[in-house]
Amino acid sequence: MGERELRLEKRIRPSVHATLDAPARADTEPTTAEKIAKLPWSIFANSANTIFGQFTLLGAIFVLFLNNLGLSKSAIGFLLSLFPFFGLTALFTAPAVARFGYKRTYVTFWTARKVVTAGLLLTPLVLARFGTNVASGYVGIIVATFAICRAIGETGSYPWIQEYIPASVRGKYSANENTAVTIANLAAVGVAGYVVGRTTGLTGFMILIAAGVIFGFITVYGLSRLPGGAPVRGGYDHRSLPQRLAGPARDGDFRRYLIGAGLLTLAWGPIGSFLPLFMQDQIGLSAEQVVWLQAGTFIGGLISGYVWGWAADRYGSRPVMLSGMYLLAVLPFFWLLMPRHMPLSVPIAIGVALLQGLIGLAWSIGSTRQLFVNLVPPEHKSDYMALNYAWMGAVGGLSQVLGGRLIDLSKGLTGHIFFIPLDPYTALFAGGIALPVLGAVLLSRIRADSRYSVPEFAGMFLQGNPLMAAELVIRYGRARDERSTVSLTAQLGQSKSLLTVEELLEGLADPRFNVRFEAILSMARMPSDARVIEALAEIVKSGEPALSVVAAWALGRIGDARAIPALRPGLESQYRSVRAHTVRALGTLRDQELGAVLLERFLSEPDDGIRMAYASAMGKLQVAEAVGPLLDFLRSRQESGARLELALILARLIGGEEHFIQIWRQARADASTGLSQATSAVLRRADRLPILDNQAHHLNLCADAFARGELDAGAAQLTTLIGYLSLDQLTEARAAVLRECAAELAQHKAARQEYVLLALHALSPHPQHFAPIPGATKAAIE
Repeated sequence: MGERELRLEKRIRPSVHATLDAPARADTEPTTAEKIAKLPWSIFANSANTIFGQFTLLGAIFVLFLNNLGLSKSAIGFLLSLFPFFGLTALFTAPAVARFGYKRTYVTFWTARKVVTAGLLLTPLVLARFGTNVASGYVGIIVATFAICRAIGETGSYPWIQEYIPASVRGKYSANENTAVTIANLAAVGVAGYVVGRTTGLTGFMILIAAGVIFGFITVYGLSRLPGGAPVRGGYDHRSLPQRLAGPARDGDFRRYLIGAGLLTLAWGPIGSFLPLFMQDQIGLSAEQVVWLQAGTFIGGLISGYVWGWAADRYGSRPVMLSGMYLLAVLPFFWLLMPRHMPLSVPIAIGVALLQGLIGLAWSIGSTRQLFVNLVPPEHKSDYMALNYAWMGAVGGLSQVLGGRLIDLSKGLTGHIFFIPLDPYTALFAGGIALPVLGAVLLSRIRADSRYSVPEFAGMFLQGNPLMAAELVIRYGRARDERSTVSLTAQLGQSKSLLTVEELLEGLADPRFNVRFEAILSMARMPSDARVIEALAEIVKSGEPALSVVAAWALGRIGDARAIPALRPGLESQYRSVRAHTVRALGTLRDQELGAVLLERFLSEPDDGIRMAYASAMGKLQVAEAVGPLLDFLRSRQESGARLELALILARLIGGEEHFIQIWRQARADASTGLSQATSAVLRRADRLPILDNQAHHLNLCADAFARGELDAGAAQLTTLIGYLSLDQLTEARAAVLRECAAELAQHKAARQEYVLLALHALSPHPQHFAPIPGATKAAIE
């Protein structure tokens, strides 16, 4: 079992927490600030410990060492099973550990296991004098003794770890620890591969074990510098074992966690242990390559560790944990399909190892945080962790025994199923696919510490530009002056990634106005998110008009109907600008309840700016009754921009907004050519509008006048044309628009170009422009 697998195992089955209910400490528990200040010592100790593990009993080196001694896969599996199996002792030693002290227990037995490990240095002597069988038994005794020391030490370690790592920084700590430990692992694997590749027999293993013992004692020194872990006052816990475990056993979420994590352990415990032998026996890698292969896993973890830790703290444990389980279920497919005994085998194996490192920490970090922060109540951690550690020990030990036995029973398996080769490890990988999926389904039912589901969580990494977002999040945290903060806030929105939401919410709380303003603008560019909508709604209600206006606009731009209830109070704001932008936003969001009162408000509102907002909303909500009042309003306005917007609103009400915009763009670039082309387009489609069938002459004269640049003459021809039409065949709204256009064009000619645009739009044969005519055939109408 590799050091990384050990860390994964420890996070799957954290040790017993041996405090009594609501225990009293022998001394004052350290403050959060003191704990955080000492966390570097924990990272230092874990880094040294991972080198110890890689060089001795907890890495691929040890599996290769046992294989070199001639042990069968079943025997190797049995020896490896002793590590988790002795975890069952936690059920009986937990109260004594609490009385002795968590820190004292951990340091004492961590020291003892280094001394025991040193006994492996005598293996060559035992082998030379007594033979292979005695040497194997000797190694077995050392492994068993080491496992006992490890189990008792871990019985004290996890209550201590829960104490000295604050929950608020657990994900960040895990990420930082992973970075340091991964670097140590890379160095250890590099050295180990070099030594094994250049020595024969047991010599290389002995060199590594000796170096590992030294790093083990360095580990103990680092652990001694950490705070907390004091003995529990009140003496020994005299409750019976069933009494102590009854509470955790009744906790449904905790039971589901144990079963789900147990399924993953059952599948992945033996995979982690026997993967080096699979690479050597089936893929064709040398012992040196097998050892160095772990570097790919560590590099993958180094790349992804910070991301998973950051995501667990920000988005909760459960989506990270479940994502890890589903991804782990996919990984065995790559091993099953890997090319064997080929030049490509090595680079592909490294690539899969890199992928393993990228996804493996998702489960490790997510499940650790889920257990410590959300499932285990601190006042009952002794009982919960005792049951957890014992259960995971039993499952972990069973997995090693079954895995080794399964490989031995399948040693003659050959052939193919479709394109998948069969070998002694195939059944192992099949379990690695099926069991994590079952476990994830079960774990998805435990209480959530996050509102995010796995698809929503995964979707945040697929929307927008996640790489850009990750870079900006880091840079945003380092920004100090206002100018750089405003610039980065704008870029956060440009990434269009939900990964930046927390930074934008922080921007809304910034004391600098420009940062808050820019945060609102950036939120308008984001995909829809409930937290963004809620935050912007609070800004609308805040009473700060300069920001409320932009927030209302942003909610409309996002386009999520969930913002409608939050926007409605803005209709009663004391600030006209806020009311106007709120109305526009509600129109954009298609608030149908607002449509019933819009016309009444429009008619009674004295402020033209707010009336424009009401008009815009009525256009988007298709309030057909508003056509007449809007034509009156258009007639009274003098501002060219307002007149053009009102013309667009009327175009929306009679249908075919896109056509109106097309005509406007043509006329804006070149008025004479654009209007001529628009008139010619009406002429080409005249057969689709019965009332234009006999008006081709007038349409030609109109198009020719516009083409010659005689805009007033063209407007006059347009007025004449409308006068010849039988408007009662059209919808009431369209007929009213054409009558108004004819009247205004007769008076102002082409000076009021919005009427020219509106008339040409109304003459287009859009299906919404027709009114049912009694006795008319469907073909005639269409």
